[in-house]
Amino acid sequence: MMVYTLQREQVLRHPIERAFAFFADAANLEAITPPWLRFQILTPPPIMMGPGTLIEYRLRWHGMPIHWVTRIDRWEPPIRFSDVQLRGPYRLWEHLHTFEPCDGGTRMCDVVRYALPFGPLGRLAHRMIVQSDLDAIFDYRAARVEEMLQGTR
Repeated sequence: MMVYTLQREQVLRHPIERAFAFFADAANLEAITPPWLRFQILTPPPIMMGPGTLIEYRLRWHGMPIHWVTRIDRWEPPIRFSDVQLRGPYRLWEHLHTFEPCDGGTRMCDVVRYALPFGPLGRLAHRMIVQSDLDAIFDYRAARVEEMLQGTR
């Protein structure tokens, strides 16, 4: 299994408690996901985040409907949390979110370890589509997070 790693870092001009609280609200996930994915959270609100929390989603990727279930594995406010895919398009999806105070606000880091199904075909799909799609998704997310934290929705 070929495991890929996506790493992103962003400095948010807000205290760590506010930055973490933004991500602790699962409802914000829809707003920071690009519209072309038609992402919807299926788990009824309110979602109480903590170890073992399950969140169910629906989205469309290149026209294909995808059902996705994640579990919060680690929950250490306001420093870190992680989620793992239990059901979805990836063979492996582990997403670690970390937060640390820095000059000017909070440094937020994402580390996503993921693998695709289908062996060599999955590696080809990664090179041709998946890697650029994930980059676009996380670029959109970075812009929306700062915008929403500033209250400009």
